[in-house]
Amino acid sequence: MASPEKKTDTDTLEFWRAAFAEFLRVEKRASKYTQRNYGASLERFDVFLTEHIGRTATLQDLEALEAKDFRGYLASRVAEGLKPPSIKLELSGLKTFYKFLSMRADIENDAIAVMRGPKARERLPRPISKDAAAALIDAAATSKKTNWERARDIALLTLLYGAGLRISEALSLRWSDTPLEETLQIKGKGAKVRLVPVIDAARDAINQYVEVCPYGGADGDPLFFSKRGKPLSPTLAQRTVQQLRSALRLPDSATPHALRHSFATHLLEAGGDLRTIQELLGHSSLGATQRYTKIETATLRAVFDKAHPRA
Repeated sequence: MASPEKKTDTDTLEFWRAAFAEFLRVEKRASKYTQRNYGASLERFDVFLTEHIGRTATLQDLEALEAKDFRGYLASRVAEGLKPPSIKLELSGLKTFYKFLSMRADIENDAIAVMRGPKARERLPRPISKDAAAALIDAAATSKKTNWERARDIALLTLLYGAGLRISEALSLRWSDTPLEETLQIKGKGAKVRLVPVIDAARDAINQYVEVCPYGGADGDPLFFSKRGKPLSPTLAQRTVQQLRSALRLPDSATPHALRHSFATHLLEAGGDLRTIQELLGHSSLGATQRYTKIETATLRAVFDKAHPRA
């Protein structure tokens, strides 16, 4: 461990935490979710190091940390009840932070570079069936809401299922995006832009909603509004789907994001190729898209086991 030295403001972990947060926000354009989680992880790491080495950590301390120090931090998080997926997220945040330090502060640490997180059981996407997706949209049309709110819910759900959008992507659309063309330009995670085809049913649903919506009209207005004329929030959208699935007695996995999973799964079942689906979903790696093939394989196996006379 490095010996104590006189610290300057730019020598402290606190300073570099703030610089890293700015880097994520401005240069990497990381999602708010990533910014929040990485920031919280580094704040906890800062507290741990202060107790671990008995003083405020410096750049020299960060460079001198050994594998046992990092393992000690992760062990403390396990003792607090963290599961393997969350531990992997903590480690990912530390690795990304150290890569940033390598670029900006000429700090190298071989120990963190070779650290490996715990193996976690792979969580496959949980799509809903074609019938369940259709039932959700149909149920939105018969809800007890006002006419324009019903039209809004139909439009949103049809767009999520018909274009495979994330809920944040759908709710980021503006009034100026209407009337929808045959393709829609979407800015996804990491500010990556992709073109998504829009099916006729989604275009028609959006057009019908726009005609009856009592709000909006200016180019900068959001496309989807709440009952009180505010931008529709993900929480309200999720609550709507929760109410619909409860009425239909669908499983808790029937969420707005499940419609995106269903979009990908049903395309794959219909013969869509992985590369195309990767582009439509905006996945940065093919590996993320390949998870859907495992769902299809599992489904085929279940059918085989049920139907084959010798299974």
